[in-house]
Amino acid sequence: MALDDITRALLASYAETGGINHFDGSNLPSEASVNRLAADLMHLLFPGFFEPKPVTRKQIPVLTARRLADLRRRLAADIEKALRFAKAEPAAAKIRADELTMVFLQRLPAIRAIVQTDVQAAYAGDPAARSTDEIILAYPCVLVISLQRLAHELHALGVPLLPRMITEFAHERTGADIHPGATIGSHFFIDHCTGVVIGETATIGDHVKLYQGVTLGAKSFEVDAHGNPVKGVKRHPDIGDHVTIYAHATILGGDTRIGAHSVIGGNVWLLDSVPAHSIAYYKGTDLVVRPRKKKEDIVGESSDWSI
Repeated sequence: MALDDITRALLASYAETGGINHFDGSNLPSEASVNRLAADLMHLLFPGFFEPKPVTRKQIPVLTARRLADLRRRLAADIEKALRFAKAEPAAAKIRADELTMVFLQRLPAIRAIVQTDVQAAYAGDPAARSTDEIILAYPCVLVISLQRLAHELHALGVPLLPRMITEFAHERTGADIHPGATIGSHFFIDHCTGVVIGETATIGDHVKLYQGVTLGAKSFEVDAHGNPVKGVKRHPDIGDHVTIYAHATILGGDTRIGAHSVIGGNVWLLDSVPAHSIAYYKGTDLVVRPRKKKEDIVGESSDWSI
């Protein structure tokens, strides 16, 4: 087959099967543009940590102002594209994109504050960590949690498409997939990070620690009369404050609740709620869920509650 024949075949497939960008309408945000936005946002959250050259305290105000101005312009452009993708009129999309960009940027100091609690949780939760600087520079959980918190704000503002692209940048880099719709409290730590999946409607309380491979997922989803998934319903579990979930545990369902101060053991599969101050683990092939005992150590950790 000649190249001309292949060209014609590709053009025919574009027309027949779709999967192309909006040639005759608004263009979509590009992966490269969104990835650059994500990187620049990390620079604003952790100034000086990711610069190729040392930055002095005197340079920070100018550098921050310059980066914010550039970010405002590019973020507004991508939000406008996302809004037009969602069928907004071009003139209205531009005005709304400018408004949403400024609201989002105004939230950056508050996002920085809660991200710092995640860094502290990682340092406190990992005896191998030697400094918070090491946490910021070398721990994948910082990237994935920070970008999810940023994307969550855009998601809450009603920005389509862009939040998911930001979390997918983090997913690709870290192997952890956290939907921007998930609501996460302060002092959140994912040890080792890889393979964690957190669904759109999950809620996570304060001081929660997950290990690698944990899934907070859906056990099923509703479908309409045509067999299509119903959007926007609660499908993922709620995790209370001060909960630890060990490696490869799977917790499913929108009505599943893990009570505060509970521990979920490794490889546990849960479809039902667990009361506060409980522990869930396998004894042989049987799942055991029982109250935790005071003043004992749990699997190498110091705690007021334990197995």
